Amino acid sequence: MTVSPKTAFVFPGQGSQKVGMGFDLYSTYPSARRVFDETDAALGFPLSQLCFEGPEEELTKTKNVQPAILAASIACLEAAREAATEALPSPAFLAGHSLGEYAALVAAEALTLSNAARLVRDRGRLMYECGLKKPGSMLAILSLDEATVKQVCLDSGTEISNVNCPGQIVVSGATDCLAQAGKLAKERGAPRIVPLKVSGAFHSALMDPVIDEFKEIVFGTPLSAPAVPVVANVTGQPLTDVDSVRQELVRQLRNCIQWQSSVEYMAGEGVDSFYEIGPGQVLSGLIRRINPDLLTTNLSDAASLEELATARRSVPDQ
Repeated sequence: MTVSPKTAFVFPGQGSQKVGMGFDLYSTYPSARRVFDETDAALGFPLSQLCFEGPEEELTKTKNVQPAILAASIACLEAAREAATEALPSPAFLAGHSLGEYAALVAAEALTLSNAARLVRDRGRLMYECGLKKPGSMLAILSLDEATVKQVCLDSGTEISNVNCPGQIVVSGATDCLAQAGKLAKERGAPRIVPLKVSGAFHSALMDPVIDEFKEIVFGTPLSAPAVPVVANVTGQPLTDVDSVRQELVRQLRNCIQWQSSVEYMAGEGVDSFYEIGPGQVLSGLIRRINPDLLTTNLSDAASLEELATARRSVPDQ
C-alpha cells in the first residue's frame, strides 16, 4: 500500500456499539480473530463474548463498551487490510471521535492493542465512578449555532463538550443544569434536543475528580511516536510525539471534542476521502454535514469489506 495524501481513517466513539458487532469479522478473518483474542487476554475476561452475545445492558456499561468498541474497530481495520490490501490506501492522517482516538493511536502504532484495551477499560471505569460522585449527563442540541449554545451554557452552568458538525453541538453538566440548558435551547430556537445515554458529564469539568488518577495511568502506559499523524480531539491539530499524545489523552477526558475542527483541518491539508472504520456510521454522517464534497466509505462488517475488495477486483489493470 502507498500513502495517499487525500485519505484519512477515522474511528467511532461510544454510542456506536451494538450486540453482535464484530462477530462476522471474527468468523471470517483470522486477523480479526487475533484482535479479539488479544483483547480478551489483555483484560482477563471474554470481552469478545460480550460483543457478540451481550446482554446489551452489560455491553453498554462504560467500562465494557469502551474496550469493546476499540476491539471491534481494530478488528475491522485488520480484517480490511487482510481482505482488501490493494484497495485500502495507507492514510495521510488518522483520527477518532473521543474513545475512537485510542483506536487511531493503535492504528498509528503509538499504542499496542493490549495496552490500549487496558487503558480504555480504566478510562471507562473512572468515567463511570466520576459520574457517581458528580452526577451528570450530556445533551445534543440541534440546529443552533455555536455562539448561541455558548450563551445557553453560560446561562445554565453547563459546558460545550462536543462540536460535532454544523448544527450538532453536545453540552455536558449536572442533571439540573442540563434540564435548564434544554429549556433555554428550545426557547432560543432549537427544534430538537437529544439526551445521550451516558453515565456522566464527559468532556467537562465534572471529570476533574478522576483526572489525577487517569493521568498517572496514562503516563505509566508505554507509548511510541505515531507513525502516522493523529489529529487530536482537543486541538484539531496533529499529534506527532509521545509527550503530545500523553497530554492529549489526559486533556481529552475533561475538554471539548473538536470533531468539526479536526475534519476541517484534514480537509484543509488535502484529504477528500475518509474511511470510517468500526461499528456504526455516525462519523460518515457528521463528515458529510461538515463538507458535502468529502467522500466517505464505511467499513464496519464483512459485507462492507467484501464490497471494497470486489470493487478493486473489478477495476481493469492499466
